[in-house]
Amino acid sequence: MGALQQVVDGLSAGSIYAALALALVLVHRATGVVNFAQGEMGVLMAYVAWSLTSAGVPVLVAVLAAMALSFPLGVATERFLIRRFHGQDGLVIVVVTVGLLILLNGIVGAIWGYVSKPFPSLFPNEVIRLGGVAVTVEQIGNLVVLLAVVAGLQIIFLRTRFGLSLRAVADNRESSALSGLAVNRLLMAGWGMAAALGTLAACLIAPKIFLDPSMMNAVLVYSLAAAVLGGLDSPVGAVVAALVIGVAENIAGAYIDIIGTDLKIAVPLLLMVVVLLGRPQGIFGRREVVRV
Repeated sequence: MGALQQVVDGLSAGSIYAALALALVLVHRATGVVNFAQGEMGVLMAYVAWSLTSAGVPVLVAVLAAMALSFPLGVATERFLIRRFHGQDGLVIVVVTVGLLILLNGIVGAIWGYVSKPFPSLFPNEVIRLGGVAVTVEQIGNLVVLLAVVAGLQIIFLRTRFGLSLRAVADNRESSALSGLAVNRLLMAGWGMAAALGTLAACLIAPKIFLDPSMMNAVLVYSLAAAVLGGLDSPVGAVVAALVIGVAENIAGAYIDIIGTDLKIAVPLLLMVVVLLGRPQGIFGRREVVRV
């Protein structure tokens, strides 16, 4: 397989990582929390979408319905779980979200079982060949959706009062409350939006790797690496880093014998170490300025 095909396949893998990385960045940028259960929340609602398609609902309608239902799930998670731990050490929130991941995984397995299920794609199953390179319509469609989501998030966070308010709350809740912002409602909205985006990510990923209660666990490692590399406050950075990781691991696995397919997961970890040694805030992240 040629190097160009490896790059194309790497971009396709990177788009998978980018979808979840965007959800991680969104919830962190809106609330200051890294939600390790983000992928599993998306899996739960992807199963809802699968149930709807099994009942004859068109896949696009089923995905949109699942995204709509995931918003109150995100709101309830922040309102009844995360808020109870406000003000505690950040490690506590990490443990809470990991516990939520395990709980949701068990709930999904109890309801739908642990047998993998095929999930219909949002795009036609067609292959476009340009020279010696094969590209599927699904790969192109996923990239287009991701770019549209990134553009939308950038507009929301940089050009709207709502987005600026979310960023202010994530930076300093107390000052935001004193400024008259509805902090609790903004936090719930941020978690709701992230849950909807996580559902979209799961529905884009499921046709590639089959629907499974644990399907997002491996993806989470790459997506978290992409979010950290790109900067936890930068949607653009998360997507760029995810695509770079996808291409780098694909080429390394194909051309570096010692890596192969077994050690590909070491590629994003190595990239993370190299980049963070020089830029702890990530490639596109904002450097925090502390006034004393």
